[in-house]
Amino acid sequence: MSRYSRHISLQEIGREGQEKINASKVLVVGAGGLGCPVLQYLAAAGIGTIGVVDFDMVEESNLQRQILFGNTSLGRNKAAVAKEVLSNLNPTIAIHPYTEKLSPENVVSIFEAYDIIVDATDNFASRYLINDAAIVLNKPLVYGAIYKFEGQVTVFNHNNGPSYRCVFPNPPEKGTMPNCSEVGVLGVLPGIIGTLQANEVLKLVLDIGDTLSGKMYCFNALTNQSNTLRFHRNELEIEIVKARGKQFEVLDSSFFCSTDIPEIELKAIAEEDVLFIDVREYTEQPRISLENVIEIPLASLEENIESIPTHKKIIAFCKSGMRSKQAVSILKQHHILNCYSLKYGVNAFAKAELKTI
Repeated sequence: MSRYSRHISLQEIGREGQEKINASKVLVVGAGGLGCPVLQYLAAAGIGTIGVVDFDMVEESNLQRQILFGNTSLGRNKAAVAKEVLSNLNPTIAIHPYTEKLSPENVVSIFEAYDIIVDATDNFASRYLINDAAIVLNKPLVYGAIYKFEGQVTVFNHNNGPSYRCVFPNPPEKGTMPNCSEVGVLGVLPGIIGTLQANEVLKLVLDIGDTLSGKMYCFNALTNQSNTLRFHRNELEIEIVKARGKQFEVLDSSFFCSTDIPEIELKAIAEEDVLFIDVREYTEQPRISLENVIEIPLASLEENIESIPTHKKIIAFCKSGMRSKQAVSILKQHHILNCYSLKYGVNAFAKAELKTI
């Protein structure tokens, strides 16, 4: 009574509503920028069983926005750390971490135990898998997405409402869409969008208010403006997914990056006559302090093509590989053919213990 007194005092919730919350089971896929606030507020609200799926490890760059983690979390699995933090926040609930990557092979066994699914991921391969499994298993899906200063929230597959594929029938072409590790994101934005996702979950559990089924709420953090877009169920798309059943479509997990661009590992570079091009922005850290490294941000690469020597092997690198692949594509269009994208991006230098500043 004491822990949930502010809920119980609300006429729309009361003790009966709080008991519904405590009896509910919610799975959150992704414990990153969106997943952290979703998990925090659902645990505080008393969702009785919470599952969290994330195979990733906590990195320092996560701490700008992933509020469940701190310095002592670095290098540890996100789902495991989330369980520890949330158990301290609310020891009366059950929290189940899934530290493996969500896949067509395990998605059904994981999803079956939960009433509501929350998509807090950041890649298209996961989004389509989550959506299709939710359709096949008839689970409502609370969706959120962020990009730079903008975010979206909606509810899919609720009471015969539309699904993710009703809005986005097909994935975009590979290499055409960036993720937040490449373009950045305002630190507070996932907190705003993730909290809105948690709000939709509670409304679904309590069956109160007007959910965002069939409506996409869009928010701009720079202007504080928002708008709501309406969309409808596409029966053909739903039937295609149902016809496939549990034979889920497999999308490339490296969906953001084009696969036809040659990559090379740092350990495979033996020639002395190699030029590295750092195509990150000048403000990104760490910087690489080597004599054969030049800095040309991707946006200004074409206007600096003539300054790039063509007699050397060119190795482009960025943070994780997407921009460097775009850079190689640009170089090849300008007939600079002996060029590659550095696998693992700037992290390759740290692994090789080369000098960074």
